[in-house]
Amino acid sequence: MANHKSAKKRIRSNDVKRLRNKYQHKTTRNAVRKLRASENKSDAEKLFPVVATMIDKLAKTKVIHSNKADNLKSGLQLLINKM
Repeated sequence: MANHKSAKKRIRSNDVKRLRNKYQHKTTRNAVRKLRASENKSDAEKLFPVVATMIDKLAKTKVIHSNKADNLKSGLQLLINKM
C-alpha cells in the first residue's frame, strides 16, 4: 500500500480513469456490433458518424491505438458500401 499522500491520490484517480475508459470502450464496441448487425443501408449510414466519433475519441485518449481506430472505421465504411 502507498505511504505518500500523492501516491494514494494517484491510485484513486487511476481507478476512476480505468473505469471511465472501460465504460467508453465497451460502449463503443457495442455500437460497432449494432452497426455491423444493421441490415439496411440507411440505418447504417445514420449510425456510422456516431460510431466513428466514438472510435476517434478512444484513439485520442489512447484507449485504443490510432491505427486500430483507422482500421475499424475503414472496415465499417467498406461494410456500409457493400450493402
